[in-house]
Amino acid sequence: MIGVFIGSLLGTMALGMPIAFALLLSGVALMFFLGIFDSQIIAQNLINGADNFPLMAIPFFMLAGEAMNAGGLSQRIVQMAMSMVGHIRGGLGYVAIIASVLFASLSGSAVADTAALGAILIPMMVKSGYDINRSSGLIASGGIIAPIIPPSIGFIIFGVTSGVSITKLFMAGIVPGVMLAVGLCVTWAIVAHKDKVQVAPRKSIKEILISIRQGFWALLLPVIIIGGLRGGIFTPTEAAVVAAVYALFVGMVIYRQIKLADLYQLLVRAAKMTSVVMFLVAAALVSSWLITVANLPAQVIGLLEPFMEHPLLILLMINLLVVLIGTAMDMTPTILILTPVLMPVIQQVGIDPVYFGVLFIINNAIGLLTPPVGTVLNVVCGVSKISMEDIMKGIWPFLMVEVIVLILLILFPSLVTVPLKWFT
Repeated sequence: MIGVFIGSLLGTMALGMPIAFALLLSGVALMFFLGIFDSQIIAQNLINGADNFPLMAIPFFMLAGEAMNAGGLSQRIVQMAMSMVGHIRGGLGYVAIIASVLFASLSGSAVADTAALGAILIPMMVKSGYDINRSSGLIASGGIIAPIIPPSIGFIIFGVTSGVSITKLFMAGIVPGVMLAVGLCVTWAIVAHKDKVQVAPRKSIKEILISIRQGFWALLLPVIIIGGLRGGIFTPTEAAVVAAVYALFVGMVIYRQIKLADLYQLLVRAAKMTSVVMFLVAAALVSSWLITVANLPAQVIGLLEPFMEHPLLILLMINLLVVLIGTAMDMTPTILILTPVLMPVIQQVGIDPVYFGVLFIINNAIGLLTPPVGTVLNVVCGVSKISMEDIMKGIWPFLMVEVIVLILLILFPSLVTVPLKWFT
């Protein structure tokens, strides 16, 4: 059964079929193998897969991200970071990292954040004398903080698929996300001295305060979201609605960069991105249902039975598996396919599912930086107009430090579990 499912999935993907359709066909192949093929089952599970209240957060966070970029929130975040650290040697790199964290706390989409930040900062960095490969690598590495710091679309999909509290996942992602940012800052401090760059003039206290005032409304959004979740004022789905309405209000009323005439195209862009993700989720949940019916999780548990007394070894094996899969598959389908298979293993071993969810999403986020499929890599290559080979030359130091952070989190679970108690 495992061979039929994996073989049909990889075979259809190798033929160039979109992943959503590949998932559907692998589900059909499994149904034929089990002798239970019924087109009504496929249709019913497709509808039920998308008909899920927590998944409503995805379109609203997508809309919030579009409104953030169109409404001027992104530019003001960059300007604020520039006023604070732009005068330091390598300052634009620190601006990129700070902005990545702030962008992550606004939209939760690695691709959207990376595209917006890359379009703003890469031309500035190249003009100031920074190496384009290294700069592009830094922007890409900072972009994957988005699925880890709340609000995270990756955590939403994992939470829906696994039944784990999305709010707890959000809170548990804060410290690991900050650790990734600190790791990138240290790495950038080591490698940035190679470039002979121009530094921006130091801003006066008055200019810094003006930039903070201008960016205040953008900075208020993550405070509202995290504060509302922490205080139990709204659920993650309701937080997404709050984020979308707030971003539209700020862009249209306060910054006045979104006109009524722009609203239609903004909504269309958000709807298109949402439709891709939601169809992928629906198709994957067909396969998820069949995985459960075929009792594949029990077979996987049986294969791992000799290692069940060693949770650390199980975690290392799973993370190695996810790293390998991440080179060939995007983040969303990986979460949707592996979560129903791995969660019973995690529960059997006795590992905290929230802790595992954080490791799993970080690992999947790192997969966005690994060729040949690495989605974030492809986005940055398109923005900076360089080849995949060139960006890999610049990204490897940052990729290595992110892997080191993941290993630290595996070896020291308290880095996730203790802060989770603080926030909840």
